[in-house]
Amino acid sequence: MQYSERYLRWCCVCPRACEVDRIAGQRGWCRLDATPRIAAAQLHMGEERPLVGRRGSGTIFFSSCNLRCVFCQNSDISDGNVGRDISVQELAETMLRLEVAGAENINLVTPTHQAPMILDALKIARHRGLQLPLVYNSGGFDEPNFLAELEGHIDIYMPDMKFNDPDLAERYVGTRSYPEYNRAAVREMHRQVGDLELDQRGVARRGLLVRHLAMPSSADDSRAIIEFVANEISVNTYINIMGQYHPAHHAHSYPELRARPARGAIAQLHDFARKCGLHRLAD
Repeated sequence: MQYSERYLRWCCVCPRACEVDRIAGQRGWCRLDATPRIAAAQLHMGEERPLVGRRGSGTIFFSSCNLRCVFCQNSDISDGNVGRDISVQELAETMLRLEVAGAENINLVTPTHQAPMILDALKIARHRGLQLPLVYNSGGFDEPNFLAELEGHIDIYMPDMKFNDPDLAERYVGTRSYPEYNRAAVREMHRQVGDLELDQRGVARRGLLVRHLAMPSSADDSRAIIEFVANEISVNTYINIMGQYHPAHHAHSYPELRARPARGAIAQLHDFARKCGLHRLAD
């Protein structure tokens, strides 16, 4: 039985648990049925250094999302649903094409709501010789029980950790349950793959890489996330505390989101992370 048939008849692949029959064409929160939909597929040099190496990350941008981030930097893809429907076979061929083009890995961007179709495609691609590591590059709102089904298929997990405070999560990403599921998901990801492992070239082969986008006026929340990673995941976690926030999408409707983080805020968070014992900080 295909993964899509198994998991999308009564969809619970993410914490939304919409329970719609996507095989029959019903659509839940993500607004997609059981057909893969992608916005782009290309070699990408804009990821963290351990992912891009010299040749680039073989990045597949999946359309739509299971979050509603008011500040989304890619809202045309995640909210506007830009992209095109493709078959599972075409998705497998896209992975193989990126490998031939020299990709260091296959980087699945926003895969959560399309994971069953991705697994179907991966089965085909592996059978046809795909050797590259798979990167699960998610917004971090993942269902831990479904993540357990991915064990052995995903080599590198790269989740966002957006918010620790449920009130902030409800206000900015559309669900106050985000922190609870996010922490549980990161624990499960680390259980599966451990700390990030690099080859002799410094390119990632397996493990966990955490991203946190620092927000304006949310330094306390950022520190809580950093403490969680250090105390409950591993001080050897590779973490990218990102400072590229800018007001986008609906952010201008929220006065506190109209500015970038204060000057020096990212450096202060890096210092705090080091004090917590984290020593693998993305530069």
